[in-house]
Amino acid sequence: MSEIEKMLSDPMVLRELVMDHYQYPHNHKLTRSDLYRSVHMASESCIDDITVESRIENGVIEDIQFEGEACTISTSSTSIMTDLLIGKTVEEAKEIIRNYFDMVDGKEYDPELLQEALVMRNVHKQANRIKCATIGWNAMKQMIEESEASHE
Repeated sequence: MSEIEKMLSDPMVLRELVMDHYQYPHNHKLTRSDLYRSVHMASESCIDDITVESRIENGVIEDIQFEGEACTISTSSTSIMTDLLIGKTVEEAKEIIRNYFDMVDGKEYDPELLQEALVMRNVHKQANRIKCATIGWNAMKQMIEESEASHE
């Protein structure tokens, strides 16, 4: 078990981390700049309605911002995602995102890559929360795919 897994095995630490990212989300202000790609995501089944922006330059995710109304899981998951992916290459980000979706789907994943995102590791046990935990990640995945398509 990795150090981060040991730390996050304490339910109180998990709760504090999720609540901290919900109450004080990181990178939570849209730039509305033409230099950013933007994806709006909304859930049909809950309040989640967010917009995620990213600036990808020379194969590196330079910045990610998000804004909107969302539940605790969506907000904290997206906040953690921004921290995890900013500064990564597109290839590194794709690997992290793939591992995140594997974790959320209850499949094998590399915990070292996911760091604080491990707080969502049990979300697969509550199928109705999977959309919440992946809404921001889906937006980022879409922006990476669009960025790669525009460079072909």
